[in-house]
Amino acid sequence: MAPSHADLRVILIQARNGEDMEYQEQQCFLERCRLSLEQMTCINVARTDRLPDVNALLDAHDVLFIGGAGEYSITQDYPWMPYLLQLVQRANDLSFPTFGSCWGHQLIARALGGTVIHDHERAELGCHHVELTDEGLNDALFKDFPPSFYANMGHHDRVSRLPANGVELANNASQPNEAFRIKDKPIFGTQFHSELDAHRERERLIRYRTYYKDQLHSEEVFQSIIHGLQETTEVDHLMFDFLTKFAVRNND
Repeated sequence: MAPSHADLRVILIQARNGEDMEYQEQQCFLERCRLSLEQMTCINVARTDRLPDVNALLDAHDVLFIGGAGEYSITQDYPWMPYLLQLVQRANDLSFPTFGSCWGHQLIARALGGTVIHDHERAELGCHHVELTDEGLNDALFKDFPPSFYANMGHHDRVSRLPANGVELANNASQPNEAFRIKDKPIFGTQFHSELDAHRERERLIRYRTYYKDQLHSEEVFQSIIHGLQETTEVDHLMFDFLTKFAVRNND
């Protein structure tokens, strides 16, 4: 039997060099998922030499979340990348509830046979418009969303080709695959940061300003992005909805 929300045990995969952003990201996921710290097992692959067995990790938890990574690209290989690819592939085999945000979205796509590219020209920073596809409008997770909404962004890389069984749920004028799922499985990815509201997005942009220096040509450009942030009401409850629909016991 599925657990109640209060009994959920979730995994958060991170790739953060700095302790400040490691902690900030954890708080963002806890806030959006409405979980306590005791319910979350955090694994920061950039700051640990001890990675748990994939099967044992999934067996002990109910949900897999994969966060962002300010300094790392899914298009590159790192010593811990084979482990993460194996983790996602095993989650897919088990139809294990999995949600990837930004870098995590790209990791799911790569692990399951899609293509992720570095695309400097289509980098997105700040708050941007997103539109649901026909599949998104009818998807169990997104069907209660309006056809278009705003979401917080921060990425250089993007998913250019979905896995063979990937279903595009959202896009925008800048690029495809702003959100997707694996067909008939509780596995989702959003290119936008589903864990960030306007306040948390502001914190993240300020911290990683140097990383996005090619897009932030001047103080005026940076301030324009900061002042353009707005509340993303629909996205604020997306990950909680994901837990409710795919991971917790139905109370009816």
